[in-house]
Amino acid sequence: MKGSIRSPGYVHNESCVWTIAEQHNGKLKTVSFELLSRGRDLADKLNVNLCSILIGPVLKEENLQELIHCGADEVIVVEDDELKFFCAETYSAILTTLIKDYQPAIILAAATSTGRTLMPYTAVKVRAGLTADCTGLDIEEETGLLLQTRPAIGGNIMATIKTPDRKPQMATVRPRSSRPLEEDTKRTGNVIRFSLNDTLPGGGKFPALKTNRTRVIGYRREETGFANLEESELIISGGRGLKKGENFNLLRDVAQSLGGEVGASRDAVDRGWISYPHQVGLSGKTVSPRLYIGVGISGAIQHLAGIKTSETIVSINIDPDANLHKVADLAIVGDAFEVLGELKKRLKPTRSEE
Repeated sequence: MKGSIRSPGYVHNESCVWTIAEQHNGKLKTVSFELLSRGRDLADKLNVNLCSILIGPVLKEENLQELIHCGADEVIVVEDDELKFFCAETYSAILTTLIKDYQPAIILAAATSTGRTLMPYTAVKVRAGLTADCTGLDIEEETGLLLQTRPAIGGNIMATIKTPDRKPQMATVRPRSSRPLEEDTKRTGNVIRFSLNDTLPGGGKFPALKTNRTRVIGYRREETGFANLEESELIISGGRGLKKGENFNLLRDVAQSLGGEVGASRDAVDRGWISYPHQVGLSGKTVSPRLYIGVGISGAIQHLAGIKTSETIVSINIDPDANLHKVADLAIVGDAFEVLGELKKRLKPTRSEE
């Protein structure tokens, strides 16, 4: 077992909670730590270990220790430079091998393009249930089952689901729907590193890569209509109060000046004023920027749930009773176009100085 770290007499807890970590270009993605926050709460309620699973190229030891410092009791890594790019067939075969050998009770992944592909593929392989796009997770006291809450019927209701008959219980979780735990560099845990040639403790063996039908050689981002809302530190979103699609240009000007992204309410997207990748809320993207500005957005419950982890929320709306005003750190009751016009004027000197 290459480069593995084990404590004396170490035995993996078979009923533990797993989270799937993700990496890109040798660095762990933020969603890896967000999931540990969710998983830590569940593992503590069940009184079991929390384990982070990472499949990918060889990473530095300090990167793996970050997972321990942010809540994991143990980290299982399957590493090979041939695993640099995500391939559903390959990653699922590896994860399935780990599941059969270790038999975890719960597996959580982020509802990213990777998690939304990997988890359904794997759930079929291990004949388990899967709940997608969860916004809430809890443990049922009487049974110890995972309670998985997600929006349903177009986001109009919240459904709580459990899978009592099959394990592992599997779920994907909305990115940015929780914050990572504070890093504790004094935390210690086990890091177990496998190469593809290793045999697992239960006798399982990883599949040979050459048997796969698919080989990924790289990725190219599709820029058309792309909006990186999940990673943005500042988002300014528009709703029905903007009155027409052309007025989103006002938001684009402000966003460009501040180095942010443009978002939108579901109402604005449904009216065709802006494309779906910009939609914020349970039926769109869950975001957690440092600053969220809602312009002409009344604040439907689905929208509020999608922005609840934002550090600071500003609401601009002529309606003093708008729901978004009630949760905002700063509520501006006024005409959106007048406020935006004044904001643009204030930003011009700043841009000139820069």
